[in-house]
Amino acid sequence: MISGLDEYDVQVDIDPSAVDALLATTPDDVAAADELTFARNVFVPLTTACRYTCSYCTYYDVPGEATLLSLDAVRDICERGADAGCTEALFTFGDDPDDRYTEIHDQLDAWGYDSIHAYLRAACAVALDAGLLPHANPGDQTSEQMELVADLNASMGVMLETTADVRAHGGSRSKSPGQRLNTLRNAGELGVPFTTGILVGIGETRRDRAESLLAIRDIHEQYGHIQELIVQPVTPNERWRDPGPALDIMRETTAMARAALPDEVSVQSPPNLAPVAELLDCGIDDLGGVSPVTDDHINPDYAWPALRELEAVADAGGVPLRERLPVYDRFIERGWLSPRIETELRADTAAGDRYRTVLDG
Repeated sequence: MISGLDEYDVQVDIDPSAVDALLATTPDDVAAADELTFARNVFVPLTTACRYTCSYCTYYDVPGEATLLSLDAVRDICERGADAGCTEALFTFGDDPDDRYTEIHDQLDAWGYDSIHAYLRAACAVALDAGLLPHANPGDQTSEQMELVADLNASMGVMLETTADVRAHGGSRSKSPGQRLNTLRNAGELGVPFTTGILVGIGETRRDRAESLLAIRDIHEQYGHIQELIVQPVTPNERWRDPGPALDIMRETTAMARAALPDEVSVQSPPNLAPVAELLDCGIDDLGGVSPVTDDHINPDYAWPALRELEAVADAGGVPLRERLPVYDRFIERGWLSPRIETELRADTAAGDRYRTVLDG
């Protein structure tokens, strides 16, 4: 089992005057984007085990009930996605699941893997062979864990959620903002194109949201690796009964995200969770990954919209809708990708043709 994450915890130090300036931002201070993008993906929930027990999350299962997806199942999902025209395999699992769940660790050992990241590497190879580009989102990661899988991923990600200590993260296995920030730094040091974001409505304040956005900005200024930031509302579910954030809060927060970040970093709003049509003038330019094949396993009560619904949102905003790959074009142009991912993009195969069609679109 690989853990040791507490050793990598770091602190947040944000200039209060910068926070005050960002808090003054309104939707009138930002411009609407001139296009909307999205990625076509499959959602691959590698395991439902997680070391954390956040009170708003329905993804994790308790020890004794958590499962581990077999590589045959991974292959089936990815092949169906490739047949449906997808380009991305989104791998998710809870943080360090083999640290808390003995049965997951034992299953990995029986299959010949000494950690969940070693298994993730094998799963990413399956996705590439099936014709999809992996985008892994495995939570907190040490540099060693991330390096083990980075070369088989077109991009990676983790939600910062918030820099605040909130009750929703509490308990004996409390999620640490510092560990999340260090994961973002690890990605920057390794040169991994990275997706992150904040979760709105889990007990944080307006000031907390501003501080979280500025913390992400500061890390991006060091490494230039953040490709998109998600502004995601918490949604009611069987474990979280509180209503989601009001529209004015989502509009304000989205505008702050756009103002805080350089133009090259996309601001994403998930169309199955947020009122995207009412956020277009707040600066969003991306609708994230949507799947014609799989559910949103993190938010199973909220179905992906069909492509025609995304087109309707774009039409209402008077902007074109463009499909993208799980890695943004600028990282391809700047040579950030590993040799394996570069080979897949340029290969004379059905998958390579599909990737280039999206790039040229």
